[in-house]
Amino acid sequence: MARPCRKEVNRALLQALACGGSVEHAARKAGIGERTAYRRLADPKFQAQLSQLKADMVQRMADMLTGAGMGAVKTLVDIQQDAAVSAAVRRRTARDVLEMGIKYRESADWEARLRALEQRVLEEGEKP
Repeated sequence: MARPCRKEVNRALLQALACGGSVEHAARKAGIGERTAYRRLADPKFQAQLSQLKADMVQRMADMLTGAGMGAVKTLVDIQQDAAVSAAVRRRTARDVLEMGIKYRESADWEARLRALEQRVLEEGEKP
């Protein structure tokens, strides 16, 4: 049986580590020894690849959650307005909608402010 190439091994190791696997588990998944996995982890280039993969995964999760957000809000609003649902559940749902709305608004505001600051810093850095 042919040995997998280093690139395939690294890909499997990176994926397992990025998903939260232990070094022992990730090494087993990649078909390498634990010591080899630790050597790869000591490599700054490999560490950078792992960090980038984790960042990409977090961004994809955030995008998926954002996409599902409208459906989740609709579900909460439907529950809140359904007279067949107990008053306690409707009250908690209403509170959830309000809390999430405030948090979402704050997050959007902070993001806009940060973007404006970054833009200003870039513009000031370009001035002679």
